[in-house]
Amino acid sequence: MAEMARKLFDEMPQRDLVAWTVMIGSYAEKENAGEALALFNQMRKYGFVLDRITMVTVVNACAKLGSLNKAREVHCYIIENNFLINTILSTAMIDMYAKCGNVDAAREVFNSTKDKNVVTWSTMIAAYGYHGQGRRALDLLPDLLRSGILPNKITFMSLLYACSHSSLVEDGLRVFSLMRDVYNVHPDVKHCTCVVDMLGRAGRFKQALKFMEEMDVEKDKGLWGALLGACRIHKRIDLAERAAKALLEMKSDNPGHYALLSNIYANAGRWEEMARVRDLMACRKLKKLPGWTWIEVEDKVHRFGAGDQSHHQADEIYAALKNLMGILELAGYVPDTNYVLHDAEEGV
Repeated sequence: MAEMARKLFDEMPQRDLVAWTVMIGSYAEKENAGEALALFNQMRKYGFVLDRITMVTVVNACAKLGSLNKAREVHCYIIENNFLINTILSTAMIDMYAKCGNVDAAREVFNSTKDKNVVTWSTMIAAYGYHGQGRRALDLLPDLLRSGILPNKITFMSLLYACSHSSLVEDGLRVFSLMRDVYNVHPDVKHCTCVVDMLGRAGRFKQALKFMEEMDVEKDKGLWGALLGACRIHKRIDLAERAAKALLEMKSDNPGHYALLSNIYANAGRWEEMARVRDLMACRKLKKLPGWTWIEVEDKVHRFGAGDQSHHQADEIYAALKNLMGILELAGYVPDTNYVLHDAEEGV
């Protein structure tokens, strides 16, 4: 689909700002942020004057790429071209810096934003959550309230996520109670999933199950998947099987759920059960897509996937990795292969 859109774009006799913006957004949505930013550079070369809508699209693409150098380059372009940075653009920039690994730069943009709305606050809270700085995320809540803005569902979701990923369980439970009992924000299944994830990560399975029994929203695949993921961390096969049964009854089409259960069985040496799960994946034609990552070297972004051989320097890269593993082993490092699937095509 993206290739067809690009073909039509290239064949256009005249491309206006809307066409460029749509094409950049299309690449960003298809996880091809590098190509999106390449188009941004072309626009600059051709002398286009960008507007704020286009810049928000470019900033969002940069966030997906995760390149801090590109983030700074885009930010400099915004400043040098005297863009009037409104709340939408500044919020996108906060998210960009957070996802590019510089939460302090995100905070600087946040502090310079004059007309903060609830989305701006929630994005900054989420930024701290991404970086495991749950306490700083929680510290923003009183400031938000003093500004006269009321937190909404997204705000509380960001706070719960931050608590979950910073092991702040008691704080997270207080946030959940505050949301429901003080601000009358009715928790949805995503909030409940975050609480289950938080309790599960902490190994508090009895409390997680009690919470699931008492919650007044319908349990979905994501919630059972969160419990399954926690079972992997703490090697709770009994609860993993319970979660897996619920997912199978829901006819989950998420290959990650099956791969998790397969890995849990493999780690326990239960090979027959592992084989049955993998057979079920094959029967349902489920295959976990390999993850992709990007790395920036000398101002050029390179894209890699698990087991990828497409890079023009693949042989050199794998030789360097092999050498690095040798150095690590000499230093006493022993890789944890408990959760590595035996067939590479099913790799997580």
